[in-house]
Amino acid sequence: MSEPLGLESGEVRVVEYDARWPSLFTAEAQRLRQACGTLPVALEHVGSTAVPGLCAKPVLDVLAGHAPDTPAASYVPPFRRAGYEHRGDRGIAGHQFFRRGQPRAYHIHLVEQGGALWREYLAFRDVLRSDPEAKRQYTELKRALAGQFPRDRERYIEGKATFVQTILTRVSGAA
Repeated sequence: MSEPLGLESGEVRVVEYDARWPSLFTAEAQRLRQACGTLPVALEHVGSTAVPGLCAKPVLDVLAGHAPDTPAASYVPPFRRAGYEHRGDRGIAGHQFFRRGQPRAYHIHLVEQGGALWREYLAFRDVLRSDPEAKRQYTELKRALAGQFPRDRERYIEGKATFVQTILTRVSGAA
């Protein structure tokens, strides 16, 4: 049986792909749309849980897109009503971060729909979905980093940065 979603703060652990992740995203997206009511929001499943066959931290990442003329702050109350804690921009301009669960099981990355961050999240996911070699390399990197930094999330994230940037540069060069 697969493990449930959830990862304690500060812990780095990757698990094998779980075929339930897409349906968990669909259910969460429906909850978020209901919480937003008439506030327009585009939702995409991103991160490693969105890539069939890829190992992942057991945390589901939701990319939420707001219209350019709708302030990101408008989404804080509905996401809070849906049980999310707003964690600010996490040092990334144009990005608002939210998390839900104890232990944390869901993340929302709120960015401008169609903007640079939106395009980067989707491009990286789509490369991993379509390029078996990139997926294999990323799997090996994630496993090695999780083994090396099991209690240091920041070092784990930093360790992936070069790979992510290489993929995004490759995609932007092909555009």
